[in-house]
Amino acid sequence: MLIAASTIFLNHFIIKSGNLEFSRELLFFFSALGAFNGLVLALYFLFYAKPRTLAHQFLGALLLVLSIRVGKSVFFFFKPDLAFIYLQIGLSACVLIGPFLYFYMKASIEPESQIGKTWKYHFVAWVLLILVVGIGWPFENYVDLWRDYFIQLIYLQWLGYIILSSMLVRDVAKQFWQRREDTWLMSIYLGNIIIWFGYNYCGYNSYILGALSFSFMLYLLILLLLTNTRQTIKANAWPKYGDKKIEEEEAATLLQHLDQLMGEQELYKDPNLKLPDVAKQLNILPHRLSQLLNDNLGKNFSLYINEYRIEAAKVYLKNKQEFSLEAIGYDCGFNSKSTFYATFKKHTGTTPAKFRSKLS
Repeated sequence: MLIAASTIFLNHFIIKSGNLEFSRELLFFFSALGAFNGLVLALYFLFYAKPRTLAHQFLGALLLVLSIRVGKSVFFFFKPDLAFIYLQIGLSACVLIGPFLYFYMKASIEPESQIGKTWKYHFVAWVLLILVVGIGWPFENYVDLWRDYFIQLIYLQWLGYIILSSMLVRDVAKQFWQRREDTWLMSIYLGNIIIWFGYNYCGYNSYILGALSFSFMLYLLILLLLTNTRQTIKANAWPKYGDKKIEEEEAATLLQHLDQLMGEQELYKDPNLKLPDVAKQLNILPHRLSQLLNDNLGKNFSLYINEYRIEAAKVYLKNKQEFSLEAIGYDCGFNSKSTFYATFKKHTGTTPAKFRSKLS
């Protein structure tokens, strides 16, 4: 809807102006719209996104501080005499961009890491520093100090967290082209790099580039979010089979065949395995397989497959001490390290690392 509205406005403006040049009004529209939509998306992840995970909270906070920083840039570009207090607020928000990026990546990639308390102390330290510097050396009274030193230190700190985040996403980056669900994570990481370069290496005449980069990243995230939602709806859109249940004899035969596929052919080790793929092997319709699992086993397809993967992972953890946890997850059919950790803990109540240590 937002993208469509932007397109309508752009077409209208081009027809009216008679040329394809981006005027100041058009730049203001797209950059300001990006900042506003960023605030909306931040509130969604902070208060409405399900499930309510720590990663969603960090992502919402990241979008919030980015939106504040971008909003300050937009207004300063089009109103250079903007009050110093607004400039200081925007730059202070910039201090928190790097930390929120890093902890979002950490919470997404390493869900078993113990960051429940440490991140709080981390942010308390940065907020206290922001307050001390902001009150002791306000921008309005120390303009040269801010422009010559503080702003450079802020961007250097942001870059430091980008580098730290790169150490977390390096394994994801290696598999980026093969693992579609990692596109979201990589888009946020690469988007931050682009925004950082937009702000750090562009003079005042190109100052708005940082805001436009954020708008571009934001629309990409919205597109990915809508795409994932549609895929989920499509995956769950198989028609119900009504009240007609599968005969017990037929169900027993199908379940036996299904167990053979999993036990002998180890179909669950395919990270891209879908319900229609297994249904095709059984020579039945996808919704028929879904009904078989729900009526006779009381579980959906995802749960059924993950149980096989977890049991296989337990065997690997016990007998393959030389294998890394990440390698075990991939070998058992999980398409990312974070998915393996989260699923294993959900099914066993502990993490793969703790499970292995207990065996040792």
